[in-house]
Order: sequence, then C-alpha cells, then structure tokens
Amino acid sequence: MDDDARALGENRIRYLVTKAALHAAKAMTTPGLEPQQRLATLMECHGMVLAARGPESPLSFGEFRKAVRGDLGRLLPGDVDPLDLDGLRVVDADGQVTEDLFDLDLEQRMLLHALRTLNKTAGGVSTRDLQSEIEQETAYALLNRTGDQETYVRGRSDLIRVAAGSVSDLADLRLPPMVAEFYEDIPYGSVYDGYWFGCPICRWPMRVALNRGAGGLVGSARCWHAPHAAMGATYIFRPTGDHGAPRLQPESAPARPGGRESVLYPDIETIPDALPAEGHKALVRGIWRYTTVPGIPELSLHDRLAERGVDVQLWPGLDAYDLLVQVGRRRAKKRPFKVDLKDYTSAATLAQLVHAQEGDQGGAEWLVVPDYRHDQVPLLSGVCAKYGMKVATASEFGELVCEQSGVSWA
Repeated sequence: MDDDARALGENRIRYLVTKAALHAAKAMTTPGLEPQQRLATLMECHGMVLAARGPESPLSFGEFRKAVRGDLGRLLPGDVDPLDLDGLRVVDADGQVTEDLFDLDLEQRMLLHALRTLNKTAGGVSTRDLQSEIEQETAYALLNRTGDQETYVRGRSDLIRVAAGSVSDLADLRLPPMVAEFYEDIPYGSVYDGYWFGCPICRWPMRVALNRGAGGLVGSARCWHAPHAAMGATYIFRPTGDHGAPRLQPESAPARPGGRESVLYPDIETIPDALPAEGHKALVRGIWRYTTVPGIPELSLHDRLAERGVDVQLWPGLDAYDLLVQVGRRRAKKRPFKVDLKDYTSAATLAQLVHAQEGDQGGAEWLVVPDYRHDQVPLLSGVCAKYGMKVATASEFGELVCEQSGVSWA
C-alpha cells in the first residue's frame, strides 16, 4: 500500500472511531434517554468501532464502554497512528462530552470533505456525515451570490460578531434567508432553568453544568471553545431556586499578556448576563466553530493593522483567502502578504489538510494561527515549507508587518 492510500485509510479509521465515540458519549451523558434507547445507541456505536478496527482487533462491549469514559486512543487498532487522539478524554469530570472531541470530529470531517472535493475518495463517508462542512460552504456561497465584495464582507462579519442573539436583533442583520436559517434554538447543554450565558469573547452560548459541593449545588458556565475558557470565559453561579436569573461570578483568569500579544488579546472584563433561551437563537455549532471562532482573530488582526495605517483587506476576491496585507510606502512597490488564518484543535489534521491541498487553494502564502495555538507552529512550518508557505502566530505576523511598514505594533 502506498503512503497516500495508507494515510487515507487511517484517516477514515480515526474518523469512524471518533464519530462512534462522540455518539456513544452523547448517549451516555444526555439526560432523559430511555435505557433501551441508550443501549441501542451504544451497541450501534460499538459495531461501528468493530468495523473500523477489523476482525484482527476485537474489542468487547465492556471495554468499549470503559474507553468511551476514558482515553479515545484506546479505541483505535494498534497499527493506526492515533495522532491527537491518544490520551484524549471523551467525557470530562462534569460528566459531559469534552470540547476537544467535538472539535476533532468536525476537523476530521473537514479533512475528508476536502479530499472528496479534490476528487480523492473519502472512502465510505456519506454526504450526511459531512453535513457541517456542506452547511459552511453553503453559507459562504449564499453570501457571495451577489458577487459584491462589500455585501460578502458585511455578511461574514455578522456571522463572526453575532454568534447568538434575540430573534429581533438577528433579523436586523439582513442576512440572506437561507443563511439566517443557520441560527437555531439555544443548545440544551447551554441552558439552565430557561436561561443562557454568552461567552464574552465569541458571544456563543456557554456550556452549563451543575455540581454538588460542600455548600450545596454550584453551577458553572464556560465557553465551549477551550482556549476561550482558558483566557477567563469561565464562571460559577448559585442556583436561585425561584426560577430567577442567576448571576455569574468569574473564576480565576490568567494575567493579561504583555508585549506583542497584548494587542490582540480579548477584553473579558464584562461579566455576561443571563438571557432567556426563549426568543433567542445561536449559530449551528459547525459554523460557530469554524467561521466565528477563527474569524475573531481575523477581524481583530485586520482592525489593529488598519488602525496603524497598514493597507489591509478582508477576504479579497470573495474569500480567495482571509487577509491581503500590502506593505510599503509607495503603491507601485508595495509587497503583498496573502494570509489564511486557521484555528484547529488538531495540528496534525490541519497539516494533513495543507498536504492534501498542496498548500492553500486560494493562493495564500502565509498560514496564521491564533496566539493560543503557538505550539502548532513548528509542525505546521515543516509541512507548509514544502509548498512555499510560511507560518506565524497572529501577533508575530502583526508585528512583522508593522516593522516592515515602519509603524509600531505594541
């Protein structure tokens, strides 16, 4: 078997195992399911894992259930490289599906969708399995249907800045009707007693959990995007007991960074208010995670460079790539920097995507990652160098551009 065929086979196995673990974990943690329904889902997911592992790697039903509560990598056959799946918790200490599992499931589907788009077989992955990626492409296609750059930029900016809101506020966005349909009811995992809380960074509904402590029940609310939670989008609250709106109290947050990283660091000082779930909607998870979340540093980098007098454009050519930065004092001698910004939990999956596309399909020469993904730069640099691309964190890139433009970044 050649390297590409083996890689494709392993991608498919990792995807099937992750998909099965995600559905099984949902069945084990979702309240209100009938025991028969829970068991039937677990047995179906067990069968999916057995199919992925093959006859030479048996796994008992008991071992499967234990692995779903623990390390995802244990579900893979021994001859498949686990990459980012090794050591990944499927269910966290609160008894909920981990954010990283959702991300890895989506990212593997995005990779397989790219392979299918590039006329490489996705091997037994159905169109339904790839629905999140199709939704995202549909949203972009609808936004650029007019062929007007300003309309596209305004619509995509709205999907980034307004990840959730009241029905009346969302109507004011003037999005195409089919794009507006990607706003749905607030997810049940983000609702407590009829209320939800928006992350101060991305505005999407935070996940809610209740735990029993020494003083009784204590609620927690934190962003579903783990890096946002790590920056301070994590809170506790006391259940009111009278169906009143609970008030959040911030948990400890890291100190705000200094130097170049301070420029793009989000402001999280405002504590989110409780909002009624009724009459409010939020973007579907896939569009929030891979449009809103990476769009926040995209817009921030654009805005901070523009404030410093740098010539920068968002999504030029109706999204050929994310940013076009022109460096130089004379128009005729300006040097273009074509940028694509990605926020993947799995650096290995992103590297595979770059390799599958042989660089960036839109012609970007820079791959930029958010500052909190700085540890991905070495791996991505090695892959991107094969296709003439450079890699940097957002703050590194901003500082580089400002230095070459003769202005101060920080």
